[in-house]
Amino acid sequence: MLSVQVTADRRLTAREVPEPVPAPDEAVVEVAASSVNRGELALIAMRGEGWRPGQDVAGVVAAAAQDGSGPARGTRVVGLAEQGAWSERVAVRASRLAEVPENVTLETAAALPMAGLTALRTVRDLGSTLGAKVLVTGPRGGVGSLQVQLARLGGADVTGLVRAPHSDASESGFVSRLDDGAAFDAALDAIGGDTLRAVVGALRPGGHVVWFGSSSAERTALSIYDFVGHEGVSISTYFSYAQDPLQDADDLGILLRLVEQGTLRLDTDSRWPLTDAQAATERMSAGGVRGKVLLTADA
Repeated sequence: MLSVQVTADRRLTAREVPEPVPAPDEAVVEVAASSVNRGELALIAMRGEGWRPGQDVAGVVAAAAQDGSGPARGTRVVGLAEQGAWSERVAVRASRLAEVPENVTLETAAALPMAGLTALRTVRDLGSTLGAKVLVTGPRGGVGSLQVQLARLGGADVTGLVRAPHSDASESGFVSRLDDGAAFDAALDAIGGDTLRAVVGALRPGGHVVWFGSSSAERTALSIYDFVGHEGVSISTYFSYAQDPLQDADDLGILLRLVEQGTLRLDTDSRWPLTDAQAATERMSAGGVRGKVLLTADA
């Protein structure tokens, strides 16, 4: 079967590899689509030759888990693999798979796992957002667009902070800069650096930031004086790898129901075959991505 691997010069190529050998609690999924996550770009640069990237996966169960757990053979599913999801087939822990409703396409579902779970859990970390003013940085990305929608579903008044050159600044609720005296109750930040410092300065006393990314690649310089007028502001961090994988299926089920109802929209930036994985990651790295970059198993 074909699977995308890292080459010696840190590029990607699709090669023939052996079929997956699942553990007793793993199902084998015939992959229809996967998606490219920003964190995977960093891992590609770090891991050695032969490493196989990819976590988000949507497809059909080709072989159910031997221990009897999880979806049956033939079930349409979405979930998170440990690695190697950019393949024609992949083994996935049954506890990390959720059944996809019939009126949700597998390509749509493939955009959900990492981005959707991150969005759901970071919004959840804010506590009640009913009537709260919430700031989201990077609101047009795969995670940010879902955070905006989920926070609004929770009753929040959401403002998205976008880069100045983007026309999104004219979209309702989106701004390209934070005005002096802006007062938010909570924020979700994926940028770090000077942006996180500005976010702290835009919060009311007692506000809270969930910091889950550092796309700026900048260090954040904060001193105690940055909190004058913003006393009691707290910052918590979110790491996807530190979450309970036994909760994945339930949380994916929540997101799938919202998609099925039409209350949660998933945006796709572009679609690429496995053989064009290198181009797909270059598209992701280029910036200005609106929604998810998908890899599909068909040519």
